[in-house]
Amino acid sequence: MAISKAVIGAVAGVLLIGVIGGAAVLYANPALLDKGAAAEPPAKSELARFATGTIARLETPAALEPAPAYVFKTRDGADARFADFRGKVVVVNLWAMWCAPCRTEMPTLATLAEAYVGQDVVVLPINVDATEDAIADGRSFIDVHEPLPMYSDPKFQLPFELPGKGKMPQTILLDRQGRIRAYFSGEADWASPEAKALIDALLAEPA
Repeated sequence: MAISKAVIGAVAGVLLIGVIGGAAVLYANPALLDKGAAAEPPAKSELARFATGTIARLETPAALEPAPAYVFKTRDGADARFADFRGKVVVVNLWAMWCAPCRTEMPTLATLAEAYVGQDVVVLPINVDATEDAIADGRSFIDVHEPLPMYSDPKFQLPFELPGKGKMPQTILLDRQGRIRAYFSGEADWASPEAKALIDALLAEPA
């Protein structure tokens, strides 16, 4: 049976209206074309105001997570945990002798530690070299950056337990309750005014 031109025209018109209507919906809602555009960036805490200067890439998550219950080692080989420092603001820095930016920023961490001697602040560098020779070199290196202590994680696992997920260097700030309040991947000047302002803000919080 022959289909009339009128019927064909009517069907074409309906299809055209549908296409135009669909395009209008996509134009009004571009997220439908790119589902990634609909994803909200992670919420940041009030500490985001300190993400300036050399720590402009500082991450300050609003959702607070406790530091992992991971065991690392003291200089003498005893077990250590982040919980051992509860009650203090802790600046955790993961470093290695093979990591040039780690060594470059170490003097700034020593200066930061000196600035807070006698206060509830611990600057905690943790070496992640895996061989005895490299760890020995790390001890010699850290000894010329007083008053920094020597801690180590020869398993090289701790960088993957923390938010930087293996990036080096990696610096994490814990509050007095042992929660991760900020973290930074890469080299920074930890003796800078913005870094000290961040520490001061954490110190001012109730224990």
